[in-house]
Amino acid sequence: MKYTLRQLEIFVAISRAGSVSRACEQLALSQSAASTALIELEKQFEIQLFDRVGKSLRINESGQQLLPKAVELLDRAREIERMLHGQQGYGHLKIGATLTVGNYLVTLLVAKFLQQYPQSHIQLQVQNTRTIVEQIANHTLDLGMIEGECNHPDIAVAPWIADELVIFAAPTHPLAQIAQTGKTIYKSDLLLQPWIVREKGSGTRETFDRAFSQDYSRLNITLELEHTEAIKRAVESGLGIGCISRLALKDAFRRGSLVPIENHSLQFHRNFYFLWHRQKYQTGGIRQFLAFCQAFTQGATRSDLIDIPAIA
Repeated sequence: MKYTLRQLEIFVAISRAGSVSRACEQLALSQSAASTALIELEKQFEIQLFDRVGKSLRINESGQQLLPKAVELLDRAREIERMLHGQQGYGHLKIGATLTVGNYLVTLLVAKFLQQYPQSHIQLQVQNTRTIVEQIANHTLDLGMIEGECNHPDIAVAPWIADELVIFAAPTHPLAQIAQTGKTIYKSDLLLQPWIVREKGSGTRETFDRAFSQDYSRLNITLELEHTEAIKRAVESGLGIGCISRLALKDAFRRGSLVPIENHSLQFHRNFYFLWHRQKYQTGGIRQFLAFCQAFTQGATRSDLIDIPAIA
């Protein structure tokens, strides 16, 4: 066999990093050693895996064909190495979650998983849906957990649990006062209000925009924020009304610092999803974490109905 696992490891690292220098930082290698390994791999098979553009490397079609197979082989090799060493746990998992899923659900799941399998190691990134999809497609992440939709041809999508957005306001807001009397809040009332919403590219914003698609031009969006907690604080301060997952508002509604503004004519239903690359090898760790998540949410019909400890 002409190639080595080390050569493939360097190739994968460069593919993900986009440059030899950044790959070397991850692998703790000298730049000359990494460059030599890549050059030898290409010379051995008379193939070019990257297009050289200035000082950066861009993976080409041949490299794209090799990448998923190289990642799979390295994942299998690491499993074998752990077995030979007699190590327990499930090794290193790289998981990406969108903000609502990550901040209010996955962090708790990761903590419980590591309590049960303490010799495992999990690297969790919390980003918006667009970024998580890109990282899964680029083989940077092993598993994604998102609240938006994904139609990427290279990515497998599996539904996890239902979720629902809800409009909310500070208890002193005029709409909150109307809601407390039992009167109906109409869409026309909502269109008059200043809105504080998530940024474009997030699953929450995607669901919000779809619900208001027929009246989108009439919406008064005054502030876009990247974090749900920032939106909650802004709404609490009286800057406007918001619309995020019921899961993210569960404790605020319990405390009474924020109140729901129900409107049954708007459709805010969606799902949380698992994502992985179609050509990704499903390691024991990935399979076990997926099963762990499914077991944790079993019996709950919606994300905010999962039995999660309340935040004081």
